[in-house]
Amino acid sequence: MARNIEEFLAQDERKDLLRFLTAGSVDDGKSTLIGRLLFDSKKLYEDQLDALERDSKRCGNAGDHIDYALLCDGLKAEREQGITIDVAYRYFATNRRKFIIADTPGHEQYTRNMITGGSTANLAIILVDARTGVITQTRRHSYLVSLLGIRHIVLAVNKMDLVDYSEARFREIVGQYRAWIDAQHLDIPDLQCIPLSALEGDNVVERSARTPWYDGPSLLHFLETVPIDRDINLRDFRFPVQFVLRPDADFRGYSGKIASGIVRPGDPVVALPSGRTSRIARIVTYDGDLQEAFAPQSVTLTLEDEIDLSRGEMLVHPDSLPHVGHRFRAMMVWMDEHPLDRSKAFYLKHTTHTTRAHVEAIHHRVEINVGETVEADGMKLNEIALVSLVTDAPLLFDSYRENRQTGAFILIDPVTNFTSAVGMIVAPDAETAPDEDAAERITVNLAGSTIGPEHDAAIAAFCRLLREQTGIDIESIRK
Repeated sequence: MARNIEEFLAQDERKDLLRFLTAGSVDDGKSTLIGRLLFDSKKLYEDQLDALERDSKRCGNAGDHIDYALLCDGLKAEREQGITIDVAYRYFATNRRKFIIADTPGHEQYTRNMITGGSTANLAIILVDARTGVITQTRRHSYLVSLLGIRHIVLAVNKMDLVDYSEARFREIVGQYRAWIDAQHLDIPDLQCIPLSALEGDNVVERSARTPWYDGPSLLHFLETVPIDRDINLRDFRFPVQFVLRPDADFRGYSGKIASGIVRPGDPVVALPSGRTSRIARIVTYDGDLQEAFAPQSVTLTLEDEIDLSRGEMLVHPDSLPHVGHRFRAMMVWMDEHPLDRSKAFYLKHTTHTTRAHVEAIHHRVEINVGETVEADGMKLNEIALVSLVTDAPLLFDSYRENRQTGAFILIDPVTNFTSAVGMIVAPDAETAPDEDAAERITVNLAGSTIGPEHDAAIAAFCRLLREQTGIDIESIRK
């Protein structure tokens, strides 16, 4: 018996984790769908079921049915109005996978809540009422999901019971949605369309006999089987240093979470922004040393050479360097009740690094409801714009499309300490041109240094990066 329990626990630990959000217009059935998913998959305890039945009779909005939305809508204001206001998180697991669900609000005024819920999601369920079809909020949420870099989308055509499970209506809605995605050139590589009824349970956990024309998976089956292992960037090694571990005089390690990529003992690495090179000596964890580590593991790395590294700096592979610079463009969502003050300097938090920054320019604002861009000189709550930012200290970043971990940042108000904005980096901006006196070529002769020839390639690559990002004409030689 003890061995069976140990095997069960070991198997449970090996399950991967899928984070997903539900989005859609008001009354499309987001909370009801999650409640039905938990109920039909038998992931509710008896006391939860008893409380749900009592609450359904007292304040439910589903008539004689159990109001499954009450499992997620816990705020008093939510239950009174029958809407979702704040993000509600629910956790459950099946034999195949663990799940974290973010039930996000449908109102436009709660866009920032949806951004918060979707910031870590692998998948999004966009709900559409089968009676109304694709509406403004459907398009708005789909744009935000694409902006957040969520690669897997489920278009859940809900309330099919109210249109007599019409195949023609389902095909019409799917056609409208795909046509809009193509017209907007949204980056949604994986789209699955499912007809369902959250209230009746059709195609939620099991395939429904009332939709014989649908030959796709049920919602739960798709959630259990959708491949997410390729969503993490395993090509570019990025290790933002969070803490320098020095328990005694004989050990010096750099602790943090691998943002992307794979690392092994013996791998050459470059410390940025200093440009110093070394090799990985050990990958240390609580359970012992590893021969390989990958994102998103948290580890402690030791190096063969003594390098001055501190929090906010980064270890990378020399053949895959991030952008280094003070200026970049980003799609930014404003989350503060107060409008953007262009004269204010904010704290910019990026990976483990924090520096001062200000918004230098606003190129355009995105009008999601009509799918257009307009000129703008400011930003208000929930607005989205393409902006240019300038930081005091150089940032080590990738574009958000290539690497969500090193391409995202937040702006923090230095007075209130509130999160003023979240941003997704698009590309580096041109750095300020150097003075004419500094424009001449800088040549570094490595022959007179203590740096060994085995590091020449990494230093040459770093010099090329400096030329691209700063305009400084620098090269390394050994003569």
